[in-house]
Amino acid sequence: MSGEVARAFLAEARLHLLGEYLPKIERCLERLNDEQVWWRACEQSNSVGNLLLHLEGNARQWVVGGLGGAPDRREREREFAERGGLPRVRLLAALRATLEEADGVLARLDPEALLETWRIQGLEVTALAAVFHVVEHFSMHTGQIILLTKQLTGGDLAFYDFTGGVPQPSWR
Repeated sequence: MSGEVARAFLAEARLHLLGEYLPKIERCLERLNDEQVWWRACEQSNSVGNLLLHLEGNARQWVVGGLGGAPDRREREREFAERGGLPRVRLLAALRATLEEADGVLARLDPEALLETWRIQGLEVTALAAVFHVVEHFSMHTGQIILLTKQLTGGDLAFYDFTGGVPQPSWR
């Protein structure tokens, strides 16, 4: 992989995590109260709170720990077992902190190391695959958080301004 392509890939990953997905999650949490954050459609479903815990755990394990060398203390089952008690402000602060750490790891990651193999979550993966996994995973669960927020509030989240004919993100 060329250094230019590798640097562009890492820059896009960082932009999507912090510049697109996190602001959308923040917008959702502005519209939900703590009770709504822990609402589940059924016992087999996840709440927004569970998804926030899961995103934080996944990014910490795969990027902060896996690529950055921090200890892996993830307890994945707890992310889904939680049924409330953690306020949305605390959940968001933990997610922000983890994403800032992950961003630091990605900023320091040598683009030439993207094809090197790492052991993460018991798997042998390249750094490229690990970063791609975290971004894709974040995208999927951000979409679920958006859907749950729309269901719970019945409102538009107004992510984009269309007045100029071209969608402009409303969080910038």
